[in-house]
Amino acid sequence: MVTKGYNLYKSLIVNILINMKNINACRQRFVVKAVTLFLSIKGRVNFQQLGRYGKYSEQRYRIQFEKPFDFMEFNCSLVREHASGHYIIALDPSFIAKSGRQTPGIGYFWSGQAARTKRGLEMLGMAAIDVDNHTGFHLDACQTLTGNHPDRSLAGIYADCFTGHSEKLSELSRVAVADAWFTKKSFIDAVCGAGFQFVGRMRDDANLKYLYTGPQKPGRGRPRVYDSKVNHQDIKTEHFPEVVLEDGTLATTAVVYAVSLRRKVRVVRVPFDKKHRLYFSTDTEMDAATIVRYYRLRFQIEFIYRDAKQFTGLENCQARSENKLDSHFNMALTATNVAKVAHWISIPKKERGAFSIADIKTMNHNALLMDRFFSTFGVNPHLRKNQKHVKELLLYGTIAA
Repeated sequence: MVTKGYNLYKSLIVNILINMKNINACRQRFVVKAVTLFLSIKGRVNFQQLGRYGKYSEQRYRIQFEKPFDFMEFNCSLVREHASGHYIIALDPSFIAKSGRQTPGIGYFWSGQAARTKRGLEMLGMAAIDVDNHTGFHLDACQTLTGNHPDRSLAGIYADCFTGHSEKLSELSRVAVADAWFTKKSFIDAVCGAGFQFVGRMRDDANLKYLYTGPQKPGRGRPRVYDSKVNHQDIKTEHFPEVVLEDGTLATTAVVYAVSLRRKVRVVRVPFDKKHRLYFSTDTEMDAATIVRYYRLRFQIEFIYRDAKQFTGLENCQARSENKLDSHFNMALTATNVAKVAHWISIPKKERGAFSIADIKTMNHNALLMDRFFSTFGVNPHLRKNQKHVKELLLYGTIAA
């Protein structure tokens, strides 16, 4: 190979696969080759393109993608070995553009980019957000199959997906974070029932009640638990003490009763554009600065989707099989993990620049073509006199290099 990147990808992947069950040498070679191609092919990444650029036929890629693979175990192992150790679990659905009538799971889903409902596919992604390194790593993606659960709400389907992976997720973190859509009693009850604490955001006018702290009436009867309703235009300062967030913002926080969730939560009121935003945690002992920090870090999962859609072909799968779609979604997202570990997280924190998967993709594509040219024309790229030219060709077309 003319680039160290390919050998680094291979060592990263094989070191994890040798500890996974039911992964033989043939499967190992295939996974290494597939991930490398997802990080090397310019343009669309589908079975036809994999067959053109790879060493296997198109049919073999189709057959191998039909076989199940434990991406959750693979990515959890990758994160544990190379990230900081301080994580939160982020959840977020993502719309996948897809045409056709026979594709399983096709329907109408919300597209944040278009700000409207569109016809296509949807997946619920779970990611480990590395708090210390301020980045995210994909763990697993589950396709939203509403037709398979006609009696379940969308929140219930998401909750089943999360709780189905709760054992593996709990090995990384016991804190889950998601955007305001997930602030629903059924979903939060499922998350907390699986042993997690949830951090999210409420409506700015959420129905909250103060906790009663005054003297109780003597005699029989249930003790008084709740006080008056929280008036967001005129909060009681004795209940909402001021706190300073990490960025210096002055906010207020209190433990209150959330009527819609039917549980006590800690809320943080953060000023925003002459109004306020309400962040909360089901862990009433969590401090206000941590709640806001965790929620803001949730957005790192969006960068994972952006990179996978723009550079590793997340939306390019042309299959109509649930297994093939699942393998393609997770392979595209897992490839971003491998690139991040190989080219960014391994660099000392003070020396890191911006993570540019565009440059990584360009260099890998150059290396893929050069490897084919050198093998065809019998040129040895490892000779000292060729090193300068090889490096120049590898960096051709990169932005940051």
